[in-house]
Amino acid sequence: MSATEQATAMDCILQEITAVSRRLEGMDTATTSLMTETKSMHIEIAGFQSCVTGLEHRMATMEDHIHTVLDKDQELLFLHSIHLFVYPEHAEGTDTSSFLCSVLPKLTEIVLEPPLEFQRAHRLGPQRKNGTTKPRPIIACLLRHKQVRQLLSAS
Repeated sequence: MSATEQATAMDCILQEITAVSRRLEGMDTATTSLMTETKSMHIEIAGFQSCVTGLEHRMATMEDHIHTVLDKDQELLFLHSIHLFVYPEHAEGTDTSSFLCSVLPKLTEIVLEPPLEFQRAHRLGPQRKNGTTKPRPIIACLLRHKQVRQLLSAS
């Protein structure tokens, strides 16, 4: 191979090396850009994780509050209820609420304003067989807590 051919071959190799070098620089820039974007996404994901952790904590707190409210609701229902054990079976007739509206003020000797109102009033349990002397208790759930307190304090 002659000197001219060697120079031409060397120039071709040099051009190829220069082209590859430019491509590598472009790849280096792209890699740097990808790394920057990856770091940015990592920071955003960490922020989302923090938000999710905060939301999980708030949800747990809310669930605790819901259970507390449900417990208090059951307690209120109990406090609004009055149990009576002194009346024989069928003394209330067909309307237990009306029966209690007439009997409770007489028993406690107080005047209730406004008149008693019940959510429900009934005998507990299944009706007893004939010949059973022990009457089933009457349970009543009043609408107004103030009246429950008045009745309980008067009794």
